[in-house]
Amino acid sequence: MTVTVFVPGDSGARAVGADDVTDAIAAQASARGSDVAIVRNGSRGMYWLEPLVEVETPEGRVAYGPVTVADVAGLLDAGLLGGEPHPLGHGLVSRIDWLERQQRVTFARVGVVDPASPESFEAHGGMAGLRAALAMSPLDVVAAVTDSGLRGRGGAGFPTGIKWRTVADARSSVKFVCCNADEGDSGTFADRMLMEGDPFTLIEGMTIAAYAVGSSEGYVYIRSEYPDAVASMRRAIAAARERGWLGSDILGSGLSFDLDVRVGAGAYICGEETAMLDSLEGKRGMVRPKPPLPALAGLFGRPTVINNVLSLATVPMVLSQGSQAYQALGVGRSRGTQVFQLAGNVARGGIVETAFGLTLAELVDDFGGGTRSGRPVRAVQVGGPLGAYLPADALAVHLDYEELAAHGAMLGHGGVVVFDDSVDMGQQARFAMEFCAEESCGKCTPCRVGAVRGVEVIDRILVGPPEERAGQVALLEDLCELMTDGSLCAMGGLTPNPVRSVLRHFPQDLGIEPALEPVRAGDAR
Repeated sequence: MTVTVFVPGDSGARAVGADDVTDAIAAQASARGSDVAIVRNGSRGMYWLEPLVEVETPEGRVAYGPVTVADVAGLLDAGLLGGEPHPLGHGLVSRIDWLERQQRVTFARVGVVDPASPESFEAHGGMAGLRAALAMSPLDVVAAVTDSGLRGRGGAGFPTGIKWRTVADARSSVKFVCCNADEGDSGTFADRMLMEGDPFTLIEGMTIAAYAVGSSEGYVYIRSEYPDAVASMRRAIAAARERGWLGSDILGSGLSFDLDVRVGAGAYICGEETAMLDSLEGKRGMVRPKPPLPALAGLFGRPTVINNVLSLATVPMVLSQGSQAYQALGVGRSRGTQVFQLAGNVARGGIVETAFGLTLAELVDDFGGGTRSGRPVRAVQVGGPLGAYLPADALAVHLDYEELAAHGAMLGHGGVVVFDDSVDMGQQARFAMEFCAEESCGKCTPCRVGAVRGVEVIDRILVGPPEERAGQVALLEDLCELMTDGSLCAMGGLTPNPVRSVLRHFPQDLGIEPALEPVRAGDAR
């Protein structure tokens, strides 16, 4: 009897030896005369257990990890292929507490399906959303997405259905659907994991969007640092064409839609939608002024839907299970689930998908297990390199758009980076300005020049004469205000967020007396 063994082909798992473990299992099984079929699945997102090996048994998949090449022979001796107990064993994957406590919607199939197999995708519910959409009118599809409360997972949190409705109502013979997979925020990796672990879901979501708005052409814009995701998406697109999921007359519906992959050149600014459009058009990625909105004048001047990977990959569930099923999850105006990415100095880093409303403390302490160093948590940055630093005494904040904004923070793409009490927050404030200076497209003066001046001012605060510090702090506050109000896009407009949060919560690291309170509580600019 053939035993199916799953070893992640996810690039994070491969980075810690998953390929070598795969080869070792195949060689050892062959030498023992065991009939083994190895599937390279996506990662479950428990990165502290990678490489995680799973074995299919009559009771379900049994997990072992982290597995090294040196462990393979002993695991097979102990009955790995039968799911027998072992010190590296974790029992049934479905009963691992870390996974059981999650509510996986967008990531429901990641780590479950064979990402290279359309048959596996369909066997696990794939294409149900597209089939449901094709049985509805395009406007009803837009209404379903709107009613679900799905908001953009790229950072801005704009309602997806409203964006689609704008494109659907636009008059044009040509419209585009673009997926921005230029996932450049530090501590984020969900887009990559989904494209590597469940690429057909993204294709399905983009095809639903195309049907809803009247588009026949789409692009997936992927950062060059993700070669495995690029290969996975191209392979999946080719397989989808062969099965009639892309191309002419999709599923016999009369819909014609096709996709292509475009690879970026390592520019963080291309995570901004209009800079991505310039890059897609073969230009240097630079921010465009708005209006006009891309929904009305986007790629090559045509109406364009632009969403990120997680937004588009969530759409199939909304259509297959109904907008109310998604709307039932979450809190307030933050509906559905969010895919959080735990990174930094954290014991258990990885993917946590759960309904909005989880507290930051629950995420960092319960799911993350606190710091990897064992030292106390001092700060947590939420929302990427342009997100605010929250102190340990603010971890009771609930992770939804509105409550984070009330604390001067933002959810962004869901990246959560943890720091222990050894961190120098003055240097973190400097890093924010330095990052902006490095990654600015240079289109507008507040961002291009302001970030450079910001680094200089912070340096004078850190190493300059103490008697001049108050004046430099006032100058830094003015500079932050100018960048926030005057920058053309969020790159310069959000760079002050981490700086202001350091001024507010960690002034001592800049040599400032805490009583000065240079930034007002609740200032969410």
